[in-house]
Amino acid sequence: MQSNSHHKILIIRFSSFGDITQCLSVIDKLKEKFKDCDIDWATRQEFKELISHHPNLTNVICLDRKSGLKGLFKMAFLIREQNYTHIYDAHNNFRSNLILTVAAFFKKMTILKRPTYRWKRFLLFKLRINKYKQPFSGQRDLLEPLLAWGINSESPNPPQVFYSRDHELQAKEKLKSVPETYITMAPSAAFFLKRWPKAYWKQLIEHCKDDFFVLLGGPDDQFIEDIIKDFPGRTLNLAGKCSLSENIPIIKGSKMLISNDTGLMHIAEQLGHPCVALMGPAPFGFPSRSTTKILQLDLKCRPCSKHGQGPCVNSKYHQCLVDILPEQVARLVIHGIN
Repeated sequence: MQSNSHHKILIIRFSSFGDITQCLSVIDKLKEKFKDCDIDWATRQEFKELISHHPNLTNVICLDRKSGLKGLFKMAFLIREQNYTHIYDAHNNFRSNLILTVAAFFKKMTILKRPTYRWKRFLLFKLRINKYKQPFSGQRDLLEPLLAWGINSESPNPPQVFYSRDHELQAKEKLKSVPETYITMAPSAAFFLKRWPKAYWKQLIEHCKDDFFVLLGGPDDQFIEDIIKDFPGRTLNLAGKCSLSENIPIIKGSKMLISNDTGLMHIAEQLGHPCVALMGPAPFGFPSRSTTKILQLDLKCRPCSKHGQGPCVNSKYHQCLVDILPEQVARLVIHGIN
């Protein structure tokens, strides 16, 4: 295929926050290969703002989760009308396959799907046989399928996540009571077993007496109030108070991010920003850049589940994160991740 001819390309990735953030690297890799191209993205409505500010993206096509099958067919026919030359299905699930079936019917286009490797997952989680390339890397897994189009799997240079001027101003307003130097924390995660113990976040703040901490998360992360209540004047809880894109300049302006295996960790990675990643039971969200310091334990039971949902089978419950001590993280805060 000719890399200097015009192409119209669609990326399909509906969710999640972390996976979409990692998948943003695909845009620049496509642009490097197909210089004169338009790149669109199909996703869920709630993730539009995370994607739409990328300078090499042309358009975002959104799916409302509440629209059901009718909305899915509406999106499929809209995509069909766009006459894409290439579609990269970076999700490869029922919804994306239905869309491809409709959009590609009697159409001439090149379709590429990200493999799901279900047989590898079965071997890993049921038989403890690991056939995945090591070390685990979420970005590499999203970029490697592009080899079929002559695109290498090296991550493009950061930043790969962007925000608007309005998001920057809104972030500054939320930080108006915060000193110029601060550290961001992301104590939450989609599943409990992916969370560093709540008491450890408190101990970390106690160890780092000269630092101010801004805590980020979602509206359901009420437990964060328990972390900060003993540290008035040294903490700010912004969990549930920021949009996805407002989190980006807040993390960018910090000294570093300390995070569980969650979407905010991938924001820091795609910014090329210093981050301490506390990696527990799940294998597929591992960061790739040298700006992220991974803390993990080599346990026979790891990884135990695809998303970190468990169950934990270790005789010492939650050992993969319980045995990463606050003192270890505090040393990285005080002396730097390098």
